[in-house]
Amino acid sequence: MPAALRGLDRFEGRKRVVAEFERLGLRRRSKPHKLMVPRGDRSGVVIEPYLTDQWYVKIAPLAEPAIRAVENGDIRFVPENWSRTYFEWMRNIKDWCISRQLWWGHRIPAWYDDAGNIYVGRDEAQARARHGLAESVALRRDDDVVDLVLVGAVAVLDAGLAATDAGTQAVLPDQRAGHGLRHHFLLGRPDDHDGPEVHGRCPLPQKSTCTAWCATRKARRCRSPRATIIDPLDVVDGIDLAALLQAHTTGLMQPHLAPAIEKATRKAYPKSIAACSTDALRFSFASLATPERRHPLDLQRVAGYRNFCNKLWNAARFTLMTLEDADGRPQDAQLLTGPAEFSVADRWIVSRLGQTLADVDAAFRDYRFDFAATALYEFTWYSFCDWYLELTKPVLQSPESSDAQKRGTRRTLATVLEALLRALHPLTPYITEEIWQRVAPHAGRHQAPPGAALPGGNPSIMTAPWPRASDAPRDATAERDIAWIQQVVLGIRQIRGEMDISPAKKLPVLLENAAPGDRQCATEHSAFLARLAGLESLRLLDPGEVAPPAATALVGEMKVLVPMAGLIDARAELERLGKRRAKAEAELAKARAKLSNENFVRNAPAEVVAQENARIADFETQLRGFEEQAARVRALLEAS
Repeated sequence: MPAALRGLDRFEGRKRVVAEFERLGLRRRSKPHKLMVPRGDRSGVVIEPYLTDQWYVKIAPLAEPAIRAVENGDIRFVPENWSRTYFEWMRNIKDWCISRQLWWGHRIPAWYDDAGNIYVGRDEAQARARHGLAESVALRRDDDVVDLVLVGAVAVLDAGLAATDAGTQAVLPDQRAGHGLRHHFLLGRPDDHDGPEVHGRCPLPQKSTCTAWCATRKARRCRSPRATIIDPLDVVDGIDLAALLQAHTTGLMQPHLAPAIEKATRKAYPKSIAACSTDALRFSFASLATPERRHPLDLQRVAGYRNFCNKLWNAARFTLMTLEDADGRPQDAQLLTGPAEFSVADRWIVSRLGQTLADVDAAFRDYRFDFAATALYEFTWYSFCDWYLELTKPVLQSPESSDAQKRGTRRTLATVLEALLRALHPLTPYITEEIWQRVAPHAGRHQAPPGAALPGGNPSIMTAPWPRASDAPRDATAERDIAWIQQVVLGIRQIRGEMDISPAKKLPVLLENAAPGDRQCATEHSAFLARLAGLESLRLLDPGEVAPPAATALVGEMKVLVPMAGLIDARAELERLGKRRAKAEAELAKARAKLSNENFVRNAPAEVVAQENARIADFETQLRGFEEQAARVRALLEAS
């Protein structure tokens, strides 16, 4: 290359070449020529090939022990099918280019002398010492920087070795002495754990779980340039439509796709993306962590988990209102030490907590984070919030309740919520930390004074032990009694809804054909029924006593009756019963048709056949009840 052109910018150099051709009389003609030129998606600068020397890591020797570890079963993939992908990568692996031509980062640890010889070391002093170079020998460090992934891998390995040398059984050490990140990762379980262990001087995980691609609702990968990519922070903080359109159409590698991307964005997010919080997004990802290879991310689902976080927050507010006075001081100074009587509802929620924790433990062991999220969601929303909080009110708000009974309910509220927060923490870390700081002192977890949000010096929920299912024993009797209460309450609520009776109206309720167990539950738990179902009165009919015309709900063989006089439109009730009877007859016909099919009876499992027989019996019972109810309504109509 002529000396006059060396070191020039490529665009200036081209102009001078043309001018030189003109000066020498060598240029015949010039004409415009369109050329597809690649440009950087961020800078917009033209990208042109430029040959340079690069640094590589020879990978094959590193891949061999990694392959053996999976073949020998030292490492197991979850789901197992990912091992095939792993072997494909490892057995066809290429050397890794680790050098980058950037202005920032960790520089390549290599130095050159004036003759071009290369010297490698952790620093220049080590390089000189290893190769016997005097200080008078001038060295120049390589200008390239190291791939960030390699820097991270070296840091992880160094940290793991340091942890092993320090005697901490951790994959990575915490900044605080004596603590390992194992206390914070690995689903928050610091003990009784079958997860990663340290073998020799190298942390070797025994299992590795692979998550699926996150896709749009149309199951396209979010990495695709055609997809309407969503920044997680936009889901966390929310974003208006104008800003979202700008983000989706700015700096595109294929600018001609901008109109289509804008159209797709407007269709998918017609107004904006509402703020959903980090916890809601994390919980969404956990709930989507199935063995499938792709997960369609629906923002409506994320919004649903935002509502779940709100539900948990409101439940915590209710709990703290029962535990603290207006100044944040405990209402009961002997909450954890005084005598306490536990209601059937208290024993039930503890039993349900124990079952939930057992289910969550099993799900985590199998790397089914979706099962763990579902179990925690259902317990929190339905068992704790929808039922237990309502079941506490007859005890806490009744003047007839003793101090011991109220203390038992308050203690159960505190301990169950605190344990639930620890179980939820790996999936929703921020809201659980915030609430736990307030609730933990009431549950005896730490002694900092309750009442102040995030009081100084309190330990973190991250260092609290994982809740054990064995600390919440099962109580079959309590579960049976609460199930009975729930069925009766739901039956009465169904009657209210179908007959359009105001929730505020107190109802007289009769129980017909009650078995001894039903009678016992009705007697012992009448206060719960009165509060949750809005009862004016509850009476058990004597055997042979004729019931008045009433709307009916079935709880097993027992009938829950709401007398209709003055409550319903008799003609509308007959129409309602006719529709329900027609539906039950249709289902009964289907079940009978199945059992009349010899192939079905011969090939179906015995439990399936038994289930169909049970369904037939149930529908026949329902039809008899509908007929009796219709007869009562007709009698009411005739009497009027």
